[in-house]
Amino acid sequence: MKKLIGAAIICWMIFSCTQKPGFIINGKIANADDKLIVLVKMDGRNSTTIDSTIIRNGNFTMKGSVDFPDLFRLEIIGVDGKCELFLENSNITVTGVADSLQDLVITGSRSEDEYKAYLQLLVPIGERMEVIYQEYPIAQQAGDETKIQELFDQYLEIETETIEIGKKFIADHPASFVSPGILGHLANNLEAIEIEELINTLDEKVAVIPSILKLKEKVIILKKTNIGQPAPDFELNNVNGNPVKLSDKIGTKLLLLDFWAAWCNPCREENPNVVAVYQKYKDKGFDVFGVSLDQDKESWLQAIEADKLTWTHVSQLEGWTCDAVEKYAVSSIPANFLLDENGIIIAKNLRGEDLENKVKEILGE
Repeated sequence: MKKLIGAAIICWMIFSCTQKPGFIINGKIANADDKLIVLVKMDGRNSTTIDSTIIRNGNFTMKGSVDFPDLFRLEIIGVDGKCELFLENSNITVTGVADSLQDLVITGSRSEDEYKAYLQLLVPIGERMEVIYQEYPIAQQAGDETKIQELFDQYLEIETETIEIGKKFIADHPASFVSPGILGHLANNLEAIEIEELINTLDEKVAVIPSILKLKEKVIILKKTNIGQPAPDFELNNVNGNPVKLSDKIGTKLLLLDFWAAWCNPCREENPNVVAVYQKYKDKGFDVFGVSLDQDKESWLQAIEADKLTWTHVSQLEGWTCDAVEKYAVSSIPANFLLDENGIIIAKNLRGEDLENKVKEILGE
């Protein structure tokens, strides 16, 4: 008998030690009886359903495991809105009302608490940005160029502040699994050396997760598109379906390689600035080479005509799945690269007055 008990204890200990730790989400959401709630993992622009269950009497439970804390999303089918949560292997409670999914109260996840703390830092930024979103269309409709420029300058200032807040959070929380997500977002507006420096501040256990490994790969590509580097060549079809190489356009004094899309509102808002510079300096050696991330050809062509973009345009018509996007590590648009007559990158992501000032500096009035 003693031997049997001893063997049973050993088996239990082995099972306990080898069993993977997991999470349990216990939820209580009002006004959602008999609705399907889904746990979704976001991976860039793709999403994967991890678990789903029916809410009964306002309650639901989900179980599983994650390799490391990461950002997930809860959705209720047929209900507007979503709830983001930082999921980790712990006992997590979710409470609230289906009509306000974004306000669900989440407890039991340390990473979630850190994520909330970061979002709280951005509240004043969001409030100021909301004012810009409200005032910009009014100024645009009124044709108030002074106000439009003022709002654009405020936007750039807020963007800079947001970056600084994120960098400080990462520096203060090198072992937080929230930091890689913030860094991934900031990377859209950082140079390779800045991304690399921030990666090097991360704790070892954080620095080996997939998103950081991808960022390290991105850094390698970004270094190839640094200022002073020759612009990587590529070939895409123009609006008539004929292949055009970037190198075919190099030779003019200044060439702006412009990544955009018809569906991208910030791109469409920036287009008038590019048009103005093009019209003013095209006879002095300034040209534009537009690369569209559209998928619908008709929408692409309509946007070209509507925005009066009278330069060469190319597209793979496969959205973000584009050779040029990969070669230039473009992760957000609008994005641009200014090339000299030898195809050397001399400036990046010039917007608003910055583009005209740079072109004027090189080509003169």
